[in-house]
Amino acid sequence: MADAVSLKNKGNDAFKQKDWPGAIEYYTKAIELNEQEPSFFTNRAQANIKLEAYGYAIADASKAIEIDPNFAKAYYRRAVANTAILKHGDAIHDWKAVVRKNPADKVAKAQYEACQKMVKRDAFLKAIEIADAPSAAEGLDLESMVVEDTYDGVRLKDEMTQEFVNDMIERFKNGKKLHRKYVFQIILAVKNLVYEEATMVETIVAPEHKLTVCGDTHGQYFDLLEIFRLNGFPSEKHGYLFNGDFVDRGSWSTEIALLLYAYKMMYPKFFFLNRGNHETDDMNRMYGFEGECKAKYNERVFKLFSESFSALPLATLIGDKYLTLHGGLFSDDAITLDDIRKLNRHNQRQPGQAGLMMEMLWTDPQTMPGRGPSKRGVGLQFGPDVTKRFCEKNGLEAVIRSHEVRMEGYEVEHDGRCITVFSAPKYCDSTENKGAYINIESDYKLQFNKFDAVPHPDIKPMAYANNGMMSMM
Repeated sequence: MADAVSLKNKGNDAFKQKDWPGAIEYYTKAIELNEQEPSFFTNRAQANIKLEAYGYAIADASKAIEIDPNFAKAYYRRAVANTAILKHGDAIHDWKAVVRKNPADKVAKAQYEACQKMVKRDAFLKAIEIADAPSAAEGLDLESMVVEDTYDGVRLKDEMTQEFVNDMIERFKNGKKLHRKYVFQIILAVKNLVYEEATMVETIVAPEHKLTVCGDTHGQYFDLLEIFRLNGFPSEKHGYLFNGDFVDRGSWSTEIALLLYAYKMMYPKFFFLNRGNHETDDMNRMYGFEGECKAKYNERVFKLFSESFSALPLATLIGDKYLTLHGGLFSDDAITLDDIRKLNRHNQRQPGQAGLMMEMLWTDPQTMPGRGPSKRGVGLQFGPDVTKRFCEKNGLEAVIRSHEVRMEGYEVEHDGRCITVFSAPKYCDSTENKGAYINIESDYKLQFNKFDAVPHPDIKPMAYANNGMMSMM
C-alpha cells in the first residue's frame, strides 16, 4: 500500500504540472499494486476527463463506486464525464446521488439543477424538431441592410478582398466585431460554396504549390494567427486544409470561423474545410459556440453557422495518397473511399449516434489490433491492422486525422499509416501541449512543424458555455 500511495502522489504531482498522460501512468501503476483503493480510480478518472477520454473516466468512476458505493467523488466524476458526452439523462442520477450524500455541497447542488435544465431542454428541442425546417436565411435581406457611417472597418462588396481580410484580422485582435451584414454575407457565401463540394473533396498539390494541413483550432484565434505568421498566409500557391473543430472551448470561435470562411471565399479552390465533431449543434450548445454567437452577434448568426457546418465536406483526399478526415476509420472493413464519395451528407444534418458520418467525426486510433470501445464513450477505436487493411484496399499511404490532443502537436502511429495533427497549443489554457501543422508539396512528403502557444487577452476558455458544469472539466 505504501508503494501504491507513493505512485499516486507522483501522479498527483504530474497532474499539478498538467501532464495528464504522466498522471495516468502513475495512477495506473498504483492501481496495479492495489486495486481496492477507490481514490486511485477517481484520480485517474479526473486525468482522463482532462484528456477528453470520457469513456475511460466513466469506467474508472464506476469501478470506484463498485469498491465503495458511498464514495461521493466517484459519482461526481462520472456525472462530469457523462455530461461532457451529452448523456445528461445518465449524469442526472449521479448528480442526485452526490447531493444526497453531501446535502451541504452547494456546487454539487448547482450542477444537479443545471443538469435538470439540460434534460428538459433536450426533451424540448427534440419535441419541436422539424425535419425540413426553413432556413435561417429566409427573409434575410442583405441588400437593404445598412452599414452605418460610424462603422470604422473596411467595406465588403460582392467579393472577398485581401484588404477586408487584413482589416478583419486586426479588428479581431483588438476585440472588435464585424458588422452583422458582413457576418451574414460571409456565412451565406461559404454555405453555398461548400454545399456544392463533394462529401470527399479530392485535390492535388501542383508543382511550386504547397498545402498545409491543420488540426483542431478550437477557438484559439491568436494561435491560428501564429500558424499564419510562421508558415505564411493562404494564397493561390499556398493552400490550407483545416480538419475540423474550428469552434467551441476557446473563446474566439466566431473570429476563427469568420476568418477561415473569409479565406474560403477568397480562395475557394485552394482553401479547404472539413467538418469536425464540434461543428454540430449539440456540441455547440454545450461547449460555447452557440453562446458566443449570441453574445457577440445574435441567434440568427448561430443558426446560419449551423446550416453551413452541416454543409461542410467530411473528408479530403490529397493526391490519392492521404485521406484526411477529423476522427478516423470505420466499424466495417468493407467501407471504401467510394462509400465516402457516395455518402449524401445533405440528407443528415447532424451525425447522430451511429453510422458512417458519426464514425468519420468521432473515432480514434488504438495501439491494440482490432477494434475496441471508445475511450470517449462515443464511437469506437481502431487498431493498426484496421488502418493497414484500409490503406492497402484503397491505395493510400496514410490516414491523416485530428480530434485528439497530442503533447508534441502530432503523432505518427500504426506503422506510419495513421497520423494525428492537433493545432491548438496549450489546449484550453490547461494542457502543456504544442501545436502542429503538416506541409505537403508536390512530392507528397509530409513535413511536420511544431509551434508553441502565444499570449492572448485575459478571457478564459469556455467563457460563453451556458452552464457552470464546464468549469469542472
